[in-house]
Amino acid sequence: MNKVRWTALGEISNKLEALKSELEALRDGEQEYADNMPASLQSSEKHDTAENAVSSMDSAIDNLDSAISDIGEAVDS
Repeated sequence: MNKVRWTALGEISNKLEALKSELEALRDGEQEYADNMPASLQSSEKHDTAENAVSSMDSAIDNLDSAISDIGEAVDS
């Protein structure tokens, strides 16, 4: 791999890491929101929606981790 592509992959990896951090912060905020709902809302659609959003963001974070790892493997090849 030439230096230009190697550098470009490193930059993409860094951007993905930054996006992952932002997504983790949003996920943590949504989880806190769901956790702090009053007991009367714990079984509500609103709570379910928040928990589903957390689950979806967890999945997206896992996918970003995989992409970052794959890029790292490409750089190390």
